[in-house]
Amino acid sequence: MRSPHPPLPCKRKLHLTGGFTIVELMVVVAILAILAALAAPSFAPIVERWRVRQAVEGLQSTLYYARSEAIKRGGKVVLRKNPQDTEGCQQADLVQAWGCGWFVFVDTNDNGTRQASEELLQTIPPVRNLDVMRTPSGEFLRFDRFGMAGANMQSFTISPVGPGVTSPATSTLCMSSGGRIRVLTGDVVCN
Repeated sequence: MRSPHPPLPCKRKLHLTGGFTIVELMVVVAILAILAALAAPSFAPIVERWRVRQAVEGLQSTLYYARSEAIKRGGKVVLRKNPQDTEGCQQADLVQAWGCGWFVFVDTNDNGTRQASEELLQTIPPVRNLDVMRTPSGEFLRFDRFGMAGANMQSFTISPVGPGVTSPATSTLCMSSGGRIRVLTGDVVCN
């Protein structure tokens, strides 16, 4: 038997699926901004170490390259610092300051300065916000036919501008006259 009344239509409740209110989004953004502001200073030493390490590895690679080119070419290869104001760099105001980068060339006339006719082998641009200091002081380093760079120990101390050599990121690259390279932590005297 059929019911005298027709079936009642089903009432559905509409559920709104939505996102976040503008207030909730602003609270999340504010929290993220506060966390980022707290975390940023702790990344500064990591970034300084990374930049110093990158410069040390670049200089080490250039020294090995200049040495191998000198052996291959029978000497007359020079590694020379870029002068002050190279690409706007202001970190080469002293003779021992190599912060504006360096280049390797074949020094056919043995004067330590590159003429237009002398072959340029490699150029390294300025290392930004880093001090690179050479000991003993000098604007160039000459490699002989045996790949030796003089009779004395050569060293380069690389440190962030600002804190300088007191920074824990400071490294010293030591190169013996025979070409052996060691990288030491801190501003140390090479033996």
